Formats: sequence, C-alpha cells, structure tokens
Amino acid sequence: MKRLIDLARQFHNDENGAAMVEYSILIGIIAAASIVAVIAIGGWVGSQFTGLCAKLSGNGVAGSTC
Repeated sequence: MKRLIDLARQFHNDENGAAMVEYSILIGIIAAASIVAVIAIGGWVGSQFTGLCAKLSGNGVAGSTC
C-alpha cells in the first residue's frame, strides 16, 4: 500500500507533460507571429520597390522595366 501511495505522489508531482504542452503552445504562437511579421514586411518592401520603380520610370530612365 505504501508503494502505491508513493507512486501516486510521484505521478502527481510530475509536471513534465504540462511543461511540454506549454512550450508547444509558446512555439506555435512565436511561429505564427513570425509568419505574420514576414508577410507584413514583405508587403512593405514590395510597395517600396514599386514606388521606386515608378519614380525611376517617371524620370526618363531609358529601358527601365519593373
């Protein structure tokens, strides 16, 4: 009976599974935030290049294609 009680206490005090779930959720949130940031920065960079191309085309640069 003593061994069963000790086993139950050990199982109750073990938090490895809970920590793994918490870290998995944290990694998922970080990955989602990173993807959103890359998409947002990519859109901004694309619009900057489009604006630059439009300005260069308007200044009479011969043979410029965007």
